[in-house]
Amino acid sequence: MKIVRFFSDGGPRYGLVKGEEIKEIQGNVFGEYRVTRKTYQLATVKPLAPCLPSKIVAIGLNYRDHAEEVKKALPEEPMIFMKPPTAVIGPEEAIIYPRMSKRVDYEAELGVVIGRTAKNVPEERALDYVLGYTCFNDVTARDLQAKDGQFARSKGFDTFAPMGPWIATGVDPRAVAVRSYLNGELRQNGNTKNLIFSVPFLVSFISRVMTLLPGDVIATGTPAGIGPMQPGDVIEIEVEGIGRLRNTVISE
Repeated sequence: MKIVRFFSDGGPRYGLVKGEEIKEIQGNVFGEYRVTRKTYQLATVKPLAPCLPSKIVAIGLNYRDHAEEVKKALPEEPMIFMKPPTAVIGPEEAIIYPRMSKRVDYEAELGVVIGRTAKNVPEERALDYVLGYTCFNDVTARDLQAKDGQFARSKGFDTFAPMGPWIATGVDPRAVAVRSYLNGELRQNGNTKNLIFSVPFLVSFISRVMTLLPGDVIATGTPAGIGPMQPGDVIEIEVEGIGRLRNTVISE
């Protein structure tokens, strides 16, 4: 099932993607809802970010090949950091290259969308708290990350959390391909089977630190192959079983 958030008829709506059509949902996708008979053509509506998280909890150095790429030791525990909800954009929206940075990178990731309030969740039950999965781009001002020594500025600019194109349910997060394409050229080609910390472990671990709310997103880390983008570039994030997220980079 693919749950899409889109703009039509004067406001944001949710629906289920069925081929090239959307069947509108009434109610709360994180609670009770029903699928109506009203349909839209997928190609004729404006796609939006699939949820509005209260917070994005991201994981650093969670792929073995990426840790090798940046010459870092494997972490003993998940390295968590935050991206603000003001960084969220949806498919086809522009990533703004900030004036204060000289290098802005793409990072293809599997995004985990929380479905219900999670606090102190045991690992064996963690997936019960997940609504589904989405494509995520952990856009990073790499030069500022190195300069600051922490991630709040380098990861937190407006537009630095593209996600979409929808929330896919029924995805097995243990072994899905995670790829990025810059101007149509494959740049990252990883697989979640190479995660250091699994999705259930991450949900459980984070829920012991902070309460996860419905609609919150966990960005699970990026495989090797990160690199810079320039204004005018088109970056696409692809996750097997979900689809592709496409954004263009523009100057501030």
